[in-house]
Amino acid sequence: MLRQLSIKNYATVDSLDIELRAGMSVITGETGAGKSIILGALGLTLGDRADKAIVRTGADKADICAEFDTTGIPDASNWLEQHDLNDNSNACLLRRVVGSDGRSKGYINGSPVTMADLQELGEMLIDIHSQHEHQSLLHRRTHQRLLDEFGVKPQLLDDLHANFKQWQQNFQRMELLQDRSEEHSAQTQLLSYQLIELDEMAIGANEADELEAEFKILANADESIASVQSALALCADSDEQNLSSMLNQTLSILAALPDTDTRINSIRSLLETANIQIEEALADLRAFNDEFEADPLRLEQVNARLSALHALARKHKVKPAELATITATLRQQLSDLENSDEELARLSILDAELRQQHTLLASEVTIQRQAGAKKLAQRVNAQLKNLGMPSATLAVQLSKADSSEPAMHGNEWVEFLVSTNPGQAPKPLIKIASGGELSRISLAIQVITAQTSHTPSLVFDEVDVGIGGGVARTVGELMRELGKTTQILCVTHQAQVAGQGHHHLFVSKSSDKKSTLTHIVALTDKEKVREVARMLGGEELSEESLAHAQQMVASN
Repeated sequence: MLRQLSIKNYATVDSLDIELRAGMSVITGETGAGKSIILGALGLTLGDRADKAIVRTGADKADICAEFDTTGIPDASNWLEQHDLNDNSNACLLRRVVGSDGRSKGYINGSPVTMADLQELGEMLIDIHSQHEHQSLLHRRTHQRLLDEFGVKPQLLDDLHANFKQWQQNFQRMELLQDRSEEHSAQTQLLSYQLIELDEMAIGANEADELEAEFKILANADESIASVQSALALCADSDEQNLSSMLNQTLSILAALPDTDTRINSIRSLLETANIQIEEALADLRAFNDEFEADPLRLEQVNARLSALHALARKHKVKPAELATITATLRQQLSDLENSDEELARLSILDAELRQQHTLLASEVTIQRQAGAKKLAQRVNAQLKNLGMPSATLAVQLSKADSSEPAMHGNEWVEFLVSTNPGQAPKPLIKIASGGELSRISLAIQVITAQTSHTPSLVFDEVDVGIGGGVARTVGELMRELGKTTQILCVTHQAQVAGQGHHHLFVSKSSDKKSTLTHIVALTDKEKVREVARMLGGEELSEESLAHAQQMVASN
């Protein structure tokens, strides 16, 4: 669900932090107060197009953040995991920054993303039903998802999707081998030549790194020997005073002092430990000095080997350390080419088996979709009558896919068609002109599919346009009922709808000679009654309107 929406420097908003809760939240206010601004800001976090005109006058950028709780939304959690955007919590932060120059940036959990990423993830988190572009019910892929969630067994769909992915991978492998067979001979000769050259080098797994380290030691051998000898002289081998002798003298001096002073004993103990460590270091330095010697011949051999490795690496456009890996890769490619005929025959048999499995699975999906389509249409049409659209009918159309090849979602396309007048042929939802009709149709569909839909938050923007009275109350009751399982945000001008809300947010604006600012507050129960009364009878609140509002709110 949407937990918080933070808006800064957007249109007439200076700074707003809106906390949202589960259930049905109503958003009301006078016309022009800024209710659409809030939904517009939310739409930006979901990937809507941005314009520099939305940046508040005098500000250098608009900054909008929407925080969602992804608990119980496996599709969104999996998407975040696949895109390496999961921050190991159930919180998901979508952010959009729009500069005064019109440039915008999108972020998910703090990482930069494309607008397509925001849109793709946003559709899993929230659905905005309004006259705006961001409305998933205008897309056929949403129709298919809703019908499948409503009427098709989940395991059957999982089996169909898994079958398609396996077939697709197998088919791509077949195509790759078929393409290779046309230039089989030339590629085989090239790979054979490259492998002979690499094998002749007999490159060890970590040889390049080991040679680089040895080269550095050998190249600096004279300097290393001189430094070790100087260190030995300073520590022990100098004819004059050296570190070891001075430390022993210091210990002798301190040994003559009485043992009664604990501080002296502690100092002497430290110096004795230091003397032991110095003796060990001197032993190691002497061993190094005795064993290590400059080896010009070995240096020349290492240099020659490294030069050969670097030259071969440049030819294959890799680093010297990657030569062993590229050898294994080329060997596998040569093996694939040499065995491509047998592999292609095996893949062809598997292709036929997977196609047959797909046919069986897709046919069963079609049967369940056909039964689900009839049931879904019947229930939605019954709901449309309650919403003041007695002549409207929904038809769920299944159209056979154009291609005979296996498809991820089966053998057909699903599309919702609607007729709003008697005798009118059903048309796609996107061709319905009335925003109010479209909102109510969307509401009817969502009410029926709410128990199976994975979209956890729904926004309804003025679904009460053109209705009133008992129909408006029915709309409010439906959304309140939907709010039991889904988070609902409802922008409304109807008191009958507003009175049904579990929570109430009020939008207002203030102006001075320099600027206009939008504000939003959560209303208390008493304030909610007064706002519903205002919506019933205007700014002049009467005892009758207050009593009516009190009755409407109390009835819930």
